[in-house]
Amino acid sequence: MASVSLQHIKKIYDNKVVAVQDFNLEIADKEFVVFVGPSGCGKSTTLRMIAGLEDISEGTLKIGDRVVNDVEPKDRDIAMVFQNYALYPHITVYENLAFSLRIRRIKQEEVHRRVVQAAHILGIEEYLDRKPRALSGGQRQRVAIGRAIVREPAVFLIAEPLSHLDAKLRNQMRAEIILLRRRLDTTFVYVTHDQTEAMTLGDRIVIMKDGFIQQVGTPQEVFEKPVNLFVAGFIGSPQMNIFNADLIKEQQGRYTVVVQDLRLPIDADKCALMADRGVGSQAVKLGVRPEHAQIHFDNAPDTLEGTLAVNEMMGSEYHLHVITKDEQTIILRTPTVDLSEKQRASLKAGNKLRFSFPSKVIQLFDPKSEQSLLYS
Repeated sequence: MASVSLQHIKKIYDNKVVAVQDFNLEIADKEFVVFVGPSGCGKSTTLRMIAGLEDISEGTLKIGDRVVNDVEPKDRDIAMVFQNYALYPHITVYENLAFSLRIRRIKQEEVHRRVVQAAHILGIEEYLDRKPRALSGGQRQRVAIGRAIVREPAVFLIAEPLSHLDAKLRNQMRAEIILLRRRLDTTFVYVTHDQTEAMTLGDRIVIMKDGFIQQVGTPQEVFEKPVNLFVAGFIGSPQMNIFNADLIKEQQGRYTVVVQDLRLPIDADKCALMADRGVGSQAVKLGVRPEHAQIHFDNAPDTLEGTLAVNEMMGSEYHLHVITKDEQTIILRTPTVDLSEKQRASLKAGNKLRFSFPSKVIQLFDPKSEQSLLYS
């Protein structure tokens, strides 16, 4: 049994700084959970409390059915992969993998079996006789992961493992971690500040800010149903565009939103959600993701207008930075393959640009509480 239970966990340092506030989470056996958030949000501190590297100020931590608040790290049946690899430079890869097993006085035959098995899983058999300095960053990261694998722990704790790698290698290592998880079929708790890693790796994502959990959900849930403005802006790249708008409650439970010159009837599903919550007419923050906007190259009705400031050519798509009538800069994404040569030529800085978006893709937030009017 490798479940992890965090009940009302709190971390207060000696200088009275509260790093983690009332953290509650149940991680199921064999689940892959990712903690994500900006620097200083408390995600790494929470991981270190699970590992036993930080004392818990308040609350209860269980691994399986055992309360481990006061259990030494070596006795928690966990293995941790650190951001900086933490390899011993003066010994070979083989000895790095075997080191923790030898300390535990495991028989040599079993040590060899586990080392060879981990090396095979990670594709590093040919590097076993090398020392870490002779390896690339990606190879060193595999060795660091392998050192955790040989321990055969109940829970893997992984802290920012890809932050030192270049973009191409990060993409490769993300895919390898996904495959590794399938092979090992155990519980993973993974920490990152990169929302792309969180979205691609996690069964569930825990989004944190200022020591508090903001939202817990599957990648699809946090992307499509953000509970507040922070989650909406943090998840997605480029981040969600936010407009000042007015929500108007019409007759028979219908709603309309007015944003700049556009009057947009809200789709029936969103109307029902707001009606059930008793939402009335009010000022709102309207969110729409860059990929959900549609570019118009004619004077189409029911559109918004802005001035194109920057056109970023990303290969398969353009990222268009547009300044709206109220001097707000937003980003629109449009695939290059959908555009004619004439349309592409018109996407120059200083040109006017019209765009729209369907109401089914918008998000609505209260401007004071910043909570979603739909999902919080």
